[in-house]
Amino acid sequence: AKGRLSDGGRRAVVLAAADPASPYGAALPWPQHPGDVGHKPGRKAGSLVVLVDGHLVLYVERGGKTLLSFTDGDRLQPAVDALALAVRDGALGKLTVERADGAPIVDSPLAAALEAAGFHPTPRGLRLRA
Repeated sequence: AKGRLSDGGRRAVVLAAADPASPYGAALPWPQHPGDVGHKPGRKAGSLVVLVDGHLVLYVERGGKTLLSFTDGDRLQPAVDALALAVRDGALGKLTVERADGAPIVDSPLAAALEAAGFHPTPRGLRLRA
């Protein structure tokens, strides 16, 4: 696991999407995304999943430019915080998120969660460096 965070009893873990510890796309089907976002999660090299209490919350495309979110509830911030922790720990290098759920990141509800976790606005998107 690249990043772990425990927040008020919630356990957030960042894993490679193809990691055997991630059940999605193997033992469990990928959840349906509520919107028409043009791409689907998969067990692809370089992509990441963030699980909170075992639930898929974020899918990070290879390179980190695109996120898919699978909750808007109280699991979102712990997931984003765990992703930020993985970047700060040096597991991911820098991350610049340009799009989330099919929209530019600046138009996404995820933007506030990312900024709260320490991501900074840039002309291309929201960035965090190790």
